Amino acid sequence: MFIKENILLSIAGLKSNKMRSLLTMLGIIIGIASVIGVVSVGNAMTSSVTSSMSSMGASNITVNVQEKSTTSTSSTTTKNSTNSKNSNSNSKKNDNGGSGGGGAPGGQGGGGASSGSGIMKSSGGGMPGGGGMSRGGGSPGGGGPGGRQGKTSSTEKDTDLMTMEQINEVEDNFSDKISTISVSENGSSGKVKSSSTYANISTVGTNVGYQDVKSISMKEGRYIAQNDIDQSKNVAVVSDKLATKIFGDSVDPIGQDVKVYTSDAIYTYTVVGVYTYKASGGSRTTSDDDLTTDLYIPVTVVKKTATNKNYQTFTIKPKDGVDVQSFTTEVTNYLSKLYEKNNKFEAVASNMESMLESQTSMMSTISVAISAIAGISLLVGGIGVMNIMLVSVTERTREIGTRKALGAKSGHIQMQFIVESIIICSIGGILGILLGVVIGVMGSKAMGYSSAISPGVILISFTFSMFIGVFFGYYPAKKAAKLDPIEALRYE
Repeated sequence: MFIKENILLSIAGLKSNKMRSLLTMLGIIIGIASVIGVVSVGNAMTSSVTSSMSSMGASNITVNVQEKSTTSTSSTTTKNSTNSKNSNSNSKKNDNGGSGGGGAPGGQGGGGASSGSGIMKSSGGGMPGGGGMSRGGGSPGGGGPGGRQGKTSSTEKDTDLMTMEQINEVEDNFSDKISTISVSENGSSGKVKSSSTYANISTVGTNVGYQDVKSISMKEGRYIAQNDIDQSKNVAVVSDKLATKIFGDSVDPIGQDVKVYTSDAIYTYTVVGVYTYKASGGSRTTSDDDLTTDLYIPVTVVKKTATNKNYQTFTIKPKDGVDVQSFTTEVTNYLSKLYEKNNKFEAVASNMESMLESQTSMMSTISVAISAIAGISLLVGGIGVMNIMLVSVTERTREIGTRKALGAKSGHIQMQFIVESIIICSIGGILGILLGVVIGVMGSKAMGYSSAISPGVILISFTFSMFIGVFFGYYPAKKAAKLDPIEALRYE
């Protein structure tokens, strides 16, 4: 009953001084709205980045052939110098998985083709070393000094890249941990034209595993099959956006031919499937008229006109339950042995899990830092509440004296002013939460992200506003409770 009376007295006091009460609440409203708005936009950005990276396969392992660092190149050169003494005997091992001859790219290839899938079997000088490859267990050779030593080049040669047989060997060696492997090759960009319209496309050569790794959802027909790849068929999988634009809703696109016009040629493909187009995670896209979608064809078709016939990169999708970090280390060790005699290039395995964790942690830290800065206005608002409550104590000195003379205890007087302070901060907190949610939603949409309002942040913000009411209302309330009733009644 006592609390109820204090609440009613506080509300009556706020109504009698509406403008002053609103100005007192303003600091609390702005502070809480700022914190909620900043955290909401930060959460939306983090969620968008996480979603985007997850759609790219945060747990996938990417293998990339790249130039070795200066340190690793120096150690490999020393090692190859020692191995070159045995280059003649090593060059004879070419059928049972022998490794390629030592030496630097630019020297002669050391032979070493395994199971008929070696990259090089030449014996002249000046060619980058290819060495033994694939199923027989050989590793890429660095090129032996059997001929005239050529100049080293920082640009990778086809012999430095990984063959399809080597990639298949990786899958065979880790078959218990690999779900699928994706390889792709970017082709030409251009336009698919019909009699009345066109659609922008980017040609991407893929294998069968690409669909699973990239989570491509088929709407009609099928994806690229192994038979299409083996026979280098001119078939294509197009987006639903392209199918609708080129063929309309009344024509079944499956089995139809599309002509791709590039800057230097015209290619014709038969549509075997239509996939559901998805915009990149959370980002705004252009209109359908200017939209560029991927047109998937067999990777062997793209490789026909590609400079390099082998592969610089491929992606491994681990099976469920596989520890990605430790598996990445295993793959790295395997590739290190594969490339140990290539003193210029190496194959490196990496995954995006650690990158995703680092990115999320960084964005969360930024959001917290900005929220802390925005929270300073809450402190300012709390000081404003204390200030107005001190003014209120001064204005109501006679009222306090009268109540104490009629028997009100100091605790009653103190509770009255604390309750009033809490109500001011609570109303300000509610208004701040509403404003913060609006700012968060509008800010997220303005930046092209899906809104992500955190109930936890709202609860913490409201609780904090209540705490401010108690903390900053305590001193004025205590001052009011200590007033001498005789002196208070004499106060003018």
